[in-house]
Amino acid sequence: MKPLVLVVAVVAVAAAFSLPAFAQDAKIAQGEKVYTTEKCSMCHAIAGKGNKKFPLDGVGTKLTADQIKEWLVDPVKAAETAKSTGTPKMKAYKLSKDDLDALVAYMQSLKK
Repeated sequence: MKPLVLVVAVVAVAAAFSLPAFAQDAKIAQGEKVYTTEKCSMCHAIAGKGNKKFPLDGVGTKLTADQIKEWLVDPVKAAETAKSTGTPKMKAYKLSKDDLDALVAYMQSLKK
């Protein structure tokens, strides 16, 4: 009986540690779908797919989640904060909180 209890305990601990990773993977996958649905590749490229003029490869190492969110919801303010030259042509997105959080998680996963 003791070996069975030990196996159950090990499985329970392993599952507890993998649930957050699974949830994050699901959020990233949802964000990738939002990226596709919103046709972000018309202006941006990831891994060479899309408009190569504005690549997003490595954006997750260059910007924080808050900075990415600002670029999505208020690109003019984000450009001012970043001291970018010129006015960004990117539109401000009005996404649900879940879709916005998922898109930010996807962008954060782009580490190159």
